[in-house]
Amino acid sequence: MTAKKTAAQKSAPKIETSLVLRVCRADFSSHGGFVWPSEVGAEVNAPDWLQNQNCGNGLHGWLFGQGDAGCVDHWAQPESKWLVLEVESSTIITLGGKVKFPRAVIRFVGGREEAAAFLLANEPRAKAENCIGHVVQVGEGQVAATGSLGTATAGSLGTATAGDSGTATAGYRGTATAGSLGTATAGYRGTATAGSLGTATAGYSGTATAGDSGTATAGYRGTATAGDSGTATAGYRGTATAGDSGTATAGSLGTATAGSLGTATAGDSGTATAGYRGTATAGSLGTATAGYSGTATAGDSGTATAGSLGTATAGSLGTATAGDSGELRLRWYDSANDRYRTEIAYVGENGIKPNVKYRLNDQHKFVEVKE
Repeated sequence: MTAKKTAAQKSAPKIETSLVLRVCRADFSSHGGFVWPSEVGAEVNAPDWLQNQNCGNGLHGWLFGQGDAGCVDHWAQPESKWLVLEVESSTIITLGGKVKFPRAVIRFVGGREEAAAFLLANEPRAKAENCIGHVVQVGEGQVAATGSLGTATAGSLGTATAGDSGTATAGYRGTATAGSLGTATAGYRGTATAGSLGTATAGYSGTATAGDSGTATAGYRGTATAGDSGTATAGYRGTATAGDSGTATAGSLGTATAGSLGTATAGDSGTATAGYRGTATAGSLGTATAGYSGTATAGDSGTATAGSLGTATAGSLGTATAGDSGELRLRWYDSANDRYRTEIAYVGENGIKPNVKYRLNDQHKFVEVKE
């Protein structure tokens, strides 16, 4: 005989729950050595739970798949395990970029993209443009947007935007933007922007901008800009700018600028400028300028300028300028022996002055250039 339900049982309210995304190492371990169950349906309890606003003392994750993916580092491990958790909403405490809670039930175990898809399919409050790990692809002229660690791909004339550590790819005339650690690629006449440590690549006439430690590459007539310690490469007629300790390379007629300790290389008729202790190299007819202790090299008829303790080298018919205690090197063609020769002069010796432009006369001697 079935017992009748009491009035209290009939009126018991349904407990509201929310889906939370998280990532574990390949062995299901997390911060502090805590090991999560690997089975779907398993209930997990925090052994050290404290109800406060401090990180720690609980289970952690990203509510609705949204938050700061940079708060953990093992997401980048290829065998990392991604979990979707069902959590009683009233127990969730919001922290900076994540949440914590005392207990949860595992509803999904798998890869990053699959976990994001599961969460979006089962959590109506999750948003595709903010969901960590989500992959979205749209056709021509449309907009694709996704959250951290996600991938956004748009067709011709489209716009693709990915969050931190994500990948954004846009077609012809498109715009691709990726967050920190991300990769952004835009097609012909597109614009690609990647965040810190990211990689940005733009096609013909495009503009590529990458954040600190990033790499930016732009095609013909493009502009590439990379942040500190980054590498910027621009094609023919392009402009490449790299931050401190970076490397900037521009094609023929291009301009390359690198920050302190950086290296700048420009093609024929280009301009290369490197900062403190940098190296600047420009092609024929180009101009190379390097900072203190730097090295500046310009091709035939070019101009090379180096700071104090630096070395300035220019090709045949070129000019060289160096600062205090610097070195000048100018090449000339020895037709009798069918070879180039290099004359060397030292600032402070034999009348060579600092910060003065020199060329070689017909006797291959250093003479001041009268402006």
